[in-house]
Order: sequence, then C-alpha cells, then structure tokens
Amino acid sequence: MPSTILTLGARNLGGAILDHFLEQGWNGAAVARSDDTLAAVRERGALAIRADASSPEDLERAMTQTRAEHGSLDLIVNAVSAARPPGQGPFGGGPFLDATMEGARGWMVAVAEQAFAFLSTGARALLQGDGGTLVQVTGGSSRRAMPNRGLWAAGAFATRALTQAAAAELRDRGVHVALLIVDATIESPKTAAFTAGAPADSLGDMALIAQAVQFLAEQQPRAYTHELMVTPAGETWVP
Repeated sequence: MPSTILTLGARNLGGAILDHFLEQGWNGAAVARSDDTLAAVRERGALAIRADASSPEDLERAMTQTRAEHGSLDLIVNAVSAARPPGQGPFGGGPFLDATMEGARGWMVAVAEQAFAFLSTGARALLQGDGGTLVQVTGGSSRRAMPNRGLWAAGAFATRALTQAAAAELRDRGVHVALLIVDATIESPKTAAFTAGAPADSLGDMALIAQAVQFLAEQQPRAYTHELMVTPAGETWVP
C-alpha cells in the first residue's frame, strides 16, 4: 500500500511538496481554507480537506479523514504561513519600540500556537498508527532575530523550541520530528511582487525544498535528522 502525506497548506510551498510526493507514487491529502486552493488539490487527485490549520479540532478531523480515505498516514508537513498580522504594518512587526501587543499576538503568538496545534495533533495521529514523520517548515528567523522583525523571530524561535521538545519526546516512540529551516525567501507566486529581478540562486526553490522533505521522511531510526537547514548559494549563509 502506498504511503500517505498530509500537507497543511497547499497554495505555494505546501502545493509543491504535495505535487512532489504524488509524483513519487504517494497518496496525498491537503488542508486548506480557500475554494480555489481546495479545487486545485482535487485536480491533482489528492484529498482536499477544508480546515483551519490553527485549530486542533480541525486538524484532528483532517488527520482522521486522511487515514480513513487512504488507509494510512505516514508524513504530515506543516507548510502554512501562520502569522496573522494586524492591519497593514511592516513585515515582522516593525521596530521594537513601535510594536504593539496586538502586533505581538499576530506575529508571535499566532505562529507559536499554530506550531503547537500541528505538533500535538500530528503526534497523536501518528502514534495511533505505525508512527511516521512530522516536518515543521520555518525560516531563518528561527535561528536569529533581525532588526524590525523581533516579533516574527520570537514566533519562529518558539516554533523551533516546540519542535525540538517534540523530537526529543517522540524519537524513541516511532515518530520522527524534524524542523526544516529554509533560510531564504522562497520563490513563489506569493513572493513574486518583491522578488522580481532577484538572482535565481538567491531564492529558495520549492521543488528542491520538497526534495528535502522527502530526505527527512525516508530516514530510519538509526540516522535521524531533527534539524535541516537549506540556504541558496546566492543568499548569505550564517553558520
């Protein structure tokens, strides 16, 4: 029986990851909220599930539905953009002295809460079966804070901490938990407006990131990777 992947998010990176695994012969399902994204998932031949990726109840339902449809659940990938910025303020929350509590909740708390929802419900779902892999995708802000983006970094730091804790708790129970850090802007329709003209090798390639997810999903217990960082050659690499 083919293995099964469930992606949280299917518009940009999540869609590219889903496409990659479908091409490898996996069964696929994806969680999304918009009608057009759900329709695109169905056109791929995958199970489309309308759900809020920040809701544990919705995620539990989606994971149960995926297993019931395909007979297994082996890999769950969190590729959603979880921040809920208030209004039209600067990306990442803006200068620290100008930041607001509302901004902190949108840029920081929402990100941490969504990561927790994914990790906790995903772990329980995989433990109900034969185990599997959880991959949390995040950015370079999980490694370092940048000026004017402290709130965003705080959410990413929390995501990293939660993923590390889940990996340590579950690694001997048949659940492989990994953090995939994409230390670059990812080239996609979502980022096209502000990456126009940027050198191609300075941007993350969604298809190659999907290959990194496959690398993590195929690992065996005697050689787990719990954190993997990918950085394009044209982007600054910070050890």
